[in-house]
Order: sequence, then structure tokens, then C-alpha cells
Amino acid sequence: MLDPKLIDDVTRRLSGAMPAAARALQADLDKNLRAAVQAALARLDLVTREEFDVQAKVLARSRAKIEQLEQQVAELEARLLKDTTAGDD
Repeated sequence: MLDPKLIDDVTRRLSGAMPAAARALQADLDKNLRAAVQAALARLDLVTREEFDVQAKVLARSRAKIEQLEQQVAELEARLLKDTTAGDD
């Protein structure tokens, strides 16, 4: 879930940008703006920083494994090519 502090900050900024007449309805406005901002952010399908960091680590491990496997395949191909050309002599 999204950080409530972020939602509060966005709501506070939007409320501050409202005209003085609208500020008279501050409590209702804050509640409605908070709900609107939360709904808008929920539709964005964002992830938390913690989830992002976990996935970044998984991706780094996957890339390292792929590089290792690519190197092994290249070595095996070179060995196979060497064996087939040596057998032609």
C-alpha cells in the first residue's frame, strides 16, 4: 500500500492551492481530496520502495546467472568446434 504520509502531503498541497472561500470547507475538502488522491494513486498500480528493491535484487541475480550461463555456452561451443575441427585431420 502507498505511504499515508505521501497522500497527506499531496492533499495538503492541493488544499493550500485552493481559494480562501474553499478553505472554509477545509475538513470536508481534506477528506474528499484525500479519497480522490488515494483512488488516483491506486489506479496507477504503483509498488512500494521495499517491493521495488526486492525485485531489483532478483533482477540483478538473474542477470548474473544469465551472464554465467552465456559464458558456459560459449565455452562449450568453442570446445565442440575445436573437437570437430580436430577430428577432420
